Amino acid sequence: MIIDIHGHYTTAPDALAVFRRAQLSALEHGTGRNPALASISDDEIRDSVEPNQLRVLHERGADLMLFSPKASGMEHHIADQPTATAWARASNDLVHRVTELFPDAFAPVAQLPQTPSGDLGPVIGELRRCVDELGFVGCNLNPDPTAGYWTALPMTDEYWYPLYEAMVELEVPAMVHVSTSCNPNFHTLGAHYLNADTSVFMQFLQADLFERFPSLTFVIPHGGGAVPYHWGRFRGLAARLGRPDPAELLRNVYFDTCVYHQAGIDLLCKVIGANNLLFASEMLGAVRGADPQTGVAWDDTLVYVDNLDLSDEDRRAVVELNARRVYPRLDRRLTAGERVTSVAPASHVRLR
Repeated sequence: MIIDIHGHYTTAPDALAVFRRAQLSALEHGTGRNPALASISDDEIRDSVEPNQLRVLHERGADLMLFSPKASGMEHHIADQPTATAWARASNDLVHRVTELFPDAFAPVAQLPQTPSGDLGPVIGELRRCVDELGFVGCNLNPDPTAGYWTALPMTDEYWYPLYEAMVELEVPAMVHVSTSCNPNFHTLGAHYLNADTSVFMQFLQADLFERFPSLTFVIPHGGGAVPYHWGRFRGLAARLGRPDPAELLRNVYFDTCVYHQAGIDLLCKVIGANNLLFASEMLGAVRGADPQTGVAWDDTLVYVDNLDLSDEDRRAVVELNARRVYPRLDRRLTAGERVTSVAPASHVRLR
């Protein structure tokens, strides 16, 4: 089995965007209205997924995708909590419907109704609803709800502890994933996402979060931002600050393979190692189209993983077993469904 742990519902039916515009208009004009999401049929959902994520997933040889709402659309900088809660709930319910229609192809990951420095009660409430009632296997956690201005407390601050306690209790990891950037200095996809990945790893390095929460688990997407490329800098800073070597964080922190060139994947695997890598593509997401030099789609990251010099055991860890270990609810979901797992031998790779 090949599990892609990073996919977004970027092709949701138009009714979802209409609902969001109505929400924001109500806030702007102070009408006090509570907009309702228009009815969306199962056929509309099928039409939004079958020619897009589902088709591409299977064409590229993967079996299952962890599926969450559109990341840049989470918009946690909108400070009104009822609006944030209604938006997360609508987005999560739609993702849940996708996974119910295509249970063998998608497993749900939650958007949380965060607001800048807001009360975490509603955030925890939505996480519990998604996990306990809807069978979600993970969540996306935004370290910068201010959308590029970074006034929120670091992810190692006690502010976050109630959420972490719930995550540990529920056995769900969080993917560290910012949303849109409202700061013109930081392009959402080219700077803000990668800044967050790098910054949060440094936050983890500076604190003892995992001593307090030894089973708390995070996935840093987009290959970890600058982390693998600057591993020596992080090691040197850890020594200078009297902190443990960053390799100690790898008990709790994992990285995905959303890196869109072979040299980047090669470095990621060499520095981080196969035990802490989870196959992912982020499709249909930030980078679309094909590399004109190779003809390979930018986000067809399985090509790059297949070209790594991995043993069959390590390849299976990257494309399946690590995901099942990091997402225990996913593992139980697959086991309960009596899924037959199989991974092609590493020699059966596609060439660039």
